[in-house]
Amino acid sequence: MSHYQLTHLSDLEPGQEATVLQVKAHGPIRRRLLEMGFIRGAHLKVEKLAPLGDPMELVIKGYHLSLRREEGSCIIVSMIEPAGA
Repeated sequence: MSHYQLTHLSDLEPGQEATVLQVKAHGPIRRRLLEMGFIRGAHLKVEKLAPLGDPMELVIKGYHLSLRREEGSCIIVSMIEPAGA
């Protein structure tokens, strides 16, 4: 059985998948994130991290994009954890 865990996008590791619940940024940053596809219900996967951990490469809506962890900390996601994790 799986369960859902709420976390910030910036806390995810490569290979983890999640669904966007909320963008907590304001102003131009919020608009930019929404335009890139970070809307409620969007499914995403963390592909990899840069050597020093920032930025992170994501796949969202079929597109690959890089996002700084600082921006990812403004995005609340629900990730599915495998049973027994």
